[in-house]
Amino acid sequence: MKTAEAAPAAASPAGTAGTADEAVAGAARAARGTVVGLAAAPDEALDHALRAMAAALGDPATVAGVLAANESDLRSAGLGEGLLDRLRLSAERLSGIAAQLRALADVPFDPPRRVIRELPGGLVLAERRRPVGVVGANFEARPNVVVDIASQLVKSRNAGVLRTGSAAIGSAIALADTVIAPSLSAAGLPPEMIQLVRVPGQESAYSLVRQPGLIPLVILRGSGDSTRSLALEAARHGVRTMAHADGGGVLYLDEFADPSLASRVIEESLDRLGVCNRLNLLLVHSSRFDELLPVVRSVAGRLGVALSLPPHSHPLGHEWALDTGHEATVTVLPVGDPRSAAMLANEETSGLAAGIVTADRDAAAVFLDTYAGTGAFWNATTRLLDGFKLFSVPETGINIDAVPGPRGPVTFRDLCLRQFEVTPKV
Repeated sequence: MKTAEAAPAAASPAGTAGTADEAVAGAARAARGTVVGLAAAPDEALDHALRAMAAALGDPATVAGVLAANESDLRSAGLGEGLLDRLRLSAERLSGIAAQLRALADVPFDPPRRVIRELPGGLVLAERRRPVGVVGANFEARPNVVVDIASQLVKSRNAGVLRTGSAAIGSAIALADTVIAPSLSAAGLPPEMIQLVRVPGQESAYSLVRQPGLIPLVILRGSGDSTRSLALEAARHGVRTMAHADGGGVLYLDEFADPSLASRVIEESLDRLGVCNRLNLLLVHSSRFDELLPVVRSVAGRLGVALSLPPHSHPLGHEWALDTGHEATVTVLPVGDPRSAAMLANEETSGLAAGIVTADRDAAAVFLDTYAGTGAFWNATTRLLDGFKLFSVPETGINIDAVPGPRGPVTFRDLCLRQFEVTPKV
């Protein structure tokens, strides 16, 4: 593997430019220069790069440098505990990222071409999968996402321009310069393919979605209003987005819920408070509310989580993970039946994920048939709505759009364009 010192200048030549527009445009041009070569890169080279990243995350010196940068970010962040949890890295978390990279490297590539059918006149219709080219990504101050998205771009043969929240920029630079760029070089791939915007501040995020000629697609991850604002700005400039603005899991304890199972699923849903798919709204069948509330209180008390009980002074879908100082809170509400619970989740929450705990198959069927969100669960936690947990590959984000297109955890398989090819039958 090449030394980290050789990588930064090549990996992000414009990343430290004086203005956000200059930095983003320069990074996009550098990434774009690698697109033709990436389209023809051997599968083995792409997987070699992923395994090299995993190896770098196991190197003691590299890990020490990344953790030191992360500790500096944590000290100066000024964030609430939920957001600090997203920002925080540890040797254990880095080891987990490395395991995901190795798993991704072991995933077979989809065939780039498949025959659909024969056409009249001795012709054949086929479909090709082609890379997008340059994909942008703007995400919250969550440094593990730097590697998650970079790995998906590598596996899909796309170049990328990444921009993270200012609180994580030191950690992101350490990962880009000592893990990603050297690994790409070691695999014979151009380190310029993955760019990191190093100009802090929101203006660089807006610059990212104003470059339709250079960055036609931008993945947006983050909290509510800021991500929605970026998606609107992207639309004004003709840039397509896959946006993940809102989260918050819903869990419904049905009339036929087993208390011990309910307790376990609630606990599994609150293992981390700063993530989007955690338990946010707990619905309880009205006939069991008085019986199950002590069970809920017991789990919440053990985890240090407060319960927001009726009457509520906030919207039912209020996302506690983004409420600084109140992250350790869950909204609780009695409801009448499975259909009512699912309809409430449809109408009052983001549509990310909802689950039901019940021993009654018919009740589960009603709930699952009625809920229209991205992920629906029966006797399981909404924390499972995650690319690695569902598909054994990292994700670029979770798309909750209610229109055709990739929905749910977005992985490398979604970062492609369809091309239809008509050729003579051979």
